Amino acid sequence: MAVALTMTVGNGVAGADVERSADPVVASGALLVSPAAADGSEIVSHDIDGQHLTLEVYSAAMDKDITVHVQRPRDASEPRPVLYLVNGAGGGVGKATWWANTNVGEFLAAQDVNVVMPVGGPFAYYADWKHDDPVLGRNKWQTFFLEELPPLVDEALGTSGVQAIAANSMTATAVLQYAIAKPGFYSAVAAYSGCAQTSDPIGTEFMKLVVETYGGGDIGNMYGDDDDPLWRANDPVVNAEGLRGTPLFLSDATGLPGPHETLGSEFTIVEPEATTEEQVLALANQVVVGGVIEAAVHWCTTNLQTRLNELGIPATYDLQPGGTHSWGYWQDAFYRSWPLLAEGLELPQ
Repeated sequence: MAVALTMTVGNGVAGADVERSADPVVASGALLVSPAAADGSEIVSHDIDGQHLTLEVYSAAMDKDITVHVQRPRDASEPRPVLYLVNGAGGGVGKATWWANTNVGEFLAAQDVNVVMPVGGPFAYYADWKHDDPVLGRNKWQTFFLEELPPLVDEALGTSGVQAIAANSMTATAVLQYAIAKPGFYSAVAAYSGCAQTSDPIGTEFMKLVVETYGGGDIGNMYGDDDDPLWRANDPVVNAEGLRGTPLFLSDATGLPGPHETLGSEFTIVEPEATTEEQVLALANQVVVGGVIEAAVHWCTTNLQTRLNELGIPATYDLQPGGTHSWGYWQDAFYRSWPLLAEGLELPQ
């Protein structure tokens, strides 16, 4: 007979009521159960491949199943923390992922940490939207990340209840919003190349570029018209006081070409059989488009730095003199952020 229990998640934050499966499955030395929360969210299926799990998690808020990739700890014989590693604008749909474009996954496979990576929500800023969108659908990602997914993950994987989060590009904005929305929930936050200033005209236009130009959605369905109070309510610079007490790693570059802007670089996204001409075009796109985008997020990050300094809120800043909006620099930034993340996760450095 299944039994119900009340969980405590993270740093003393109340979780959801979950139901433990009568038939747990042993995975990498720890019990994997199939919990269901009182709000209707649940793990509906799982697939085990050695150290890797693929979960299908039903989100009650979005009324759909979300694929969640999990990499189990090197040693899962006791409760381990969770690192939520979040993909950028594409939401992990396709090839623009940490696993496909960096060696971070291999590094984390040797650590005593659960790595959790939801997939979906491309170009939706991983926000809770006001309205459903005809193109981008129903987006309640903040609810999913903060309320629905963590209790299920903690129960299913038998975690220690400690969690940190790291994200690049579009989702680096979201993780700062999450830290403000639920203070103390994350023991550390790393944001690589995200635009934190969202409610001023430049920040708003930047978000429109992602949602409308790249995603084909209507940004009015996210936070409403430009003068809607939701824009300021979700601006990490305006609400920077909410970041007090959270260990922060903030990283970007100037947008000028850096060491990874070379022909044949492993970090330039091309097909394996790409011709020299195709490689040149991909590199040019990385230099020009990636340079412009990174210059914009550098402006956002320095504004956040100024605001945090005004408030006396400490953070670790990783502002590089050269580099574009591309995976090589995010891989580098991840390793520079690892000491802060590991400390937050209570792992040896």
